[in-house]
Amino acid sequence: MRLSCILRYRNAHTCLFFEEDIKFKPKNKTALRQWINETIVNEGASLSEINYIFCSDVYLIGLNQQYLDHDTYTDIITFDNSEIEKSIAGDIFISVDRIRENALTFGIDATHELQRVMIHGVLHLLGYKDKSKKDKALMTQKEDFYLDKVKF
Repeated sequence: MRLSCILRYRNAHTCLFFEEDIKFKPKNKTALRQWINETIVNEGASLSEINYIFCSDVYLIGLNQQYLDHDTYTDIITFDNSEIEKSIAGDIFISVDRIRENALTFGIDATHELQRVMIHGVLHLLGYKDKSKKDKALMTQKEDFYLDKVKF
């Protein structure tokens, strides 16, 4: 696996955006960074470093197979790199293909779906789970809460 995009620029308190095997640039990067940081602070933590890596289905299923032993498509994989409690650090891989397809399936705007998935990854880094029905309900409630805070 080539993770050249993750041989990073080690700036403290940062949120960076990369592309792995596709061309994709999120809009309103400054507003996204502020929203993500405000979410983390609201949850009682601080931002150390989050790297969002936008990629294709093919790239993400490769990660899913290699690291999680899953052979299924997914919209997101989150790797927690935190070393200090309440200091959030991680790599969040997002399949742009999945975002677009899910937006069509659910009849929503792709930007809204992207924001939901982005904050979903942050919530995982904050310790929220989504495997049980109860955990998934709380995760969805938190996503909705923070999506209501989007100012752009």
